[in-house]
This record gives sequence, C-alpha cells and structure tokens, in this order.
Amino acid sequence: MRFFLISLAQLVGKEESFLDKKNSTLVSVPPHFLHRDIVDDWSALQLASVEAGFDLAIVSAYRSFERQLLIWNEKVEGKRPLLDANGQILDAGGLDDKSLVFAILRWSALPGGSRHHWGTDIDVYDRAAVTTNYAVQLENSEVNNGGVFAPLHDWLDTRIASESAYGFYRPYQGGQSQGVAAERWHLSYRPSADHFSRLLTAETLYGILEQEMDMRLRDTVLDHFDEIFARYINA
Repeated sequence: MRFFLISLAQLVGKEESFLDKKNSTLVSVPPHFLHRDIVDDWSALQLASVEAGFDLAIVSAYRSFERQLLIWNEKVEGKRPLLDANGQILDAGGLDDKSLVFAILRWSALPGGSRHHWGTDIDVYDRAAVTTNYAVQLENSEVNNGGVFAPLHDWLDTRIASESAYGFYRPYQGGQSQGVAAERWHLSYRPSADHFSRLLTAETLYGILEQEMDMRLRDTVLDHFDEIFARYINA
C-alpha cells in the first residue's frame, strides 16, 4: 500500500485529485468515486461477494465538503429527517441548540470531519437482493436480522473477522465510547483511512469550521468542539 502526502484541502473534502475517476464505472454504476489506492482491493471484495452469491454495491462513497455541509444545514433546518439512537424519527421541536447538534452527529458527520471525504469509506448494499428500482434507505431494518441485506452483512462479518475482507472493516460499531450510531452498511478501508484519521487533528478541523460562515449552528459546534471531536470523530 502506498501513501502519499495530501493537502489540508484533500483531507477535509475540498480537493479531490486523489480520486480514481477513470475506473469509477468499473467499481460502481452509477459511478461513485473512490480513493485510487483502494480500487483494486474493493474490486477484489466485490468479486468475492459475487462468488458467494451476493452483489456488493455502493450507495455512497466520496463526499465533498460542500455536499456534507448541505446535508448538515438541511438537518439543522428540518429539511431532512432527524433520527434517534434507534433510527426512529426524532421530533427536534423541543431540542436546544446543543441537543440538536448532538442528535445530528449521531448519524451525520461534521463538514470536514466525514470519513467520506477521503474516498476510503463507502456505504454498501446487496444489489442482487433487490429489484433495480429499490430505494436503499440505509436503515437498521435493512441490515440486521431479517433485513433484506442482512445475509450480505453476515458474510462481510465473517470475512472481516477472518481478515479476508481485503482491508475493509466497520468503523462505526456504536457503544459508549463512540457517539456515532452503529452503521452496519458503512465500510472503511483501514490501511488508508487509519492514516488519514491520524492526520485530521482537532486543531485542523476547528480551524476549518471557524472560517465556515455558512454552516448552521457553527458557534454551538465550536463551543462544544472538544467533546464533539472526542466522541464523534476521534472515537
């Protein structure tokens, strides 16, 4: 695995020269862009899934800072649903600003703080288990016992446990030390993602957000930044 120096802009989703756009249609249709260092191992895992009777496919891969900022702002404004720890719709009407920020962070990353900015993290599903017009929801009911994609994720669990998942693992397992909810659909390419995670310091991200005047509830995020970074990013 080769690592190369990346700029601050690349680390926080504001520059994307590291993405493999040439081969994007080989790993995903429609194309979802991946870091160029992970394409071969992702293709190998895809092929292994087909041999096992699945069709491992991507719902979401690289996401820019601007896209993550839009998601964040729309959640603050109530334009996107807000979910509780169990994935159920949460009424934000009675929440103060801090509580709203922490509720959003349970399922959505800060702009600049998303692992999707690196092109190493992907949300996946089993394309063979549904019809072409099925709208993937990325909900627990799809991926846990009885869910349409549960067999795929059981297979992935076995591959990850046996270290035969070509470097991919699940970064969000939930638990007390991690404020982010468990996301069984979220895979990360550890050899590269761990490297980038170490580069994203609290000082770096704080400096980026401090300048982002278009971010809703920015001041609340900055007021509680140390706790946010520890629970939702560095966990």
